[in-house]
Amino acid sequence: MSTPSNRAQRLLEHFGKNRSFEEILDSLVVDHNTGMPEVKIPEPLSWTKEAQKKRLNFLNEAGIELPRLSGEENMPGPDIYQGNIENFIGMTQVPTGVIGPLHIRGTLATGDFYVPLATSEGALVASYHRGARATRLCGGIVSVCLTEAVQRAPLFKFSALHEVGRFMQWTLSQTEEFKKIVAGKSRFAKLEDLRLNMEGNQVLIIFDYQTGDAAGQNMVTLCTEALCNYILQNCPIKPEFWFIESNYSGDKKATALSFTSVRGKKVTAEATVTQKVVKEVLGTTPGDIAQYWQSSSVSAVQSGGIGIQGHFANGLTALFMATGQDVACVSEAYVGITRMEVTKQGDLYLSVTLPSLTVGTVGGGTGLPTQRECLKMLGCEGTGTARKFAEICGATVLAGELSIAAALANGNFSKAHRLFGRKK
Repeated sequence: MSTPSNRAQRLLEHFGKNRSFEEILDSLVVDHNTGMPEVKIPEPLSWTKEAQKKRLNFLNEAGIELPRLSGEENMPGPDIYQGNIENFIGMTQVPTGVIGPLHIRGTLATGDFYVPLATSEGALVASYHRGARATRLCGGIVSVCLTEAVQRAPLFKFSALHEVGRFMQWTLSQTEEFKKIVAGKSRFAKLEDLRLNMEGNQVLIIFDYQTGDAAGQNMVTLCTEALCNYILQNCPIKPEFWFIESNYSGDKKATALSFTSVRGKKVTAEATVTQKVVKEVLGTTPGDIAQYWQSSSVSAVQSGGIGIQGHFANGLTALFMATGQDVACVSEAYVGITRMEVTKQGDLYLSVTLPSLTVGTVGGGTGLPTQRECLKMLGCEGTGTARKFAEICGATVLAGELSIAAALANGNFSKAHRLFGRKK
């Protein structure tokens, strides 16, 4: 997707709040031949109570406490789930593992992160953990949250085109009034822009919002309702009928709009993994991984998939469940692009781009006990951390793409699932 010049300028201003843009760019430079010293999570392939305790102690020493997630403290009563669930009867417990340290060089996410992944799929955590290890040994992953917006797209139906024209003309004249209405409706939402899309005697208004540190779907719905009520009360051209969402915005579905307009947050991440680490940690060569990526990309195009990637949905779903995101948003967040190629030095360069990452660190399920622990574990608890969390998501996805591509390139994909995906 391209970024309009006004939004790009706001992005540069946002980056420059704490550091100059030049300082940020300098911080993203990685020496891939000088990696981090290896840090190992204790007994990663042991399922005993003792091994679990060792891992928790290891995290405690790193300043990470998980009393609710580990079961050391009881969960609060059911009243805390008001606003998150109706007809509450109990908890569906999903086992949660940890990968890392995942070393990230981002604009906000900087340093080592232990990333919680909630899943029941054997081999998934081991795979992402391997990708984290390989990239850390080569200096880490650069991950940048580029831009953000959340949409609602109400539909208005008229009797004929001339009415649509008058409606659109009036609507465009109300942009500043719309922004005031949104500012009065929400402390956090901000109406950035609106776009019009006409089809016959129907017209869509695509409202672009900023939603602070919340994922924002509920927030933009309430703001859009207020805007629609103002339109109905004040527009000289009355529609025959209208709907608050036309099914155009891409909410919880994979659409081609992901590559033309950001939804949620757009993140891109990159890493270079040396020949030595590819061989010793991943058991293959940069050339074999790049060849697999090239061949699989052609197959993905033939399948009609939106985007080209291996398994974004795996890491995103596991991370979303652990941290209280709206898991259904994976249906749009998984749309993206992975690219792999051999550098002039013979190393492996890879990048991932996620244009529809709908995530937040406040609101929704992010305030629930274990989910809040997991966000705190990442340093993403509360306001001011959503962009940082998005950069962690991008780096996590990259680690998974690297590991699965290596397993498929060297023929160990099925072996890994035999080892980790079955009961012994």
